[in-house]
Amino acid sequence: MSALPNCPACASEFTYDDGIQFVCPECGHEWSKEEGPASAPEETAVRDANGNVLNDGDTVTVIKDLKVKGSSSVVKVGTKVKNIRLVEGDHDIDCKIDGIGPMKLKSDFVKKA
Repeated sequence: MSALPNCPACASEFTYDDGIQFVCPECGHEWSKEEGPASAPEETAVRDANGNVLNDGDTVTVIKDLKVKGSSSVVKVGTKVKNIRLVEGDHDIDCKIDGIGPMKLKSDFVKKA
């Protein structure tokens, strides 16, 4: 068993000592030996257009007409989207809109209902 700490970024157990710091070979994260687990990178919360924190399963309302790429349909202002799922990336909301189907939305164009 290794006495080295797990990686604070990805929780990998395959870390190694590189002199003055620890290194994770899986994600490439490097941290000093003085840093403790409390200095792990913080997750940024996904926020709506008003600054409210969004969570999985929330209901949101669209605040701007959004054109659907590859289609002639439009998601109208005021459309309620239920049971959202947060994902990584530029479009950080994964959802299903009635009448249109599955889509990805940017949190900048929704507000928490």
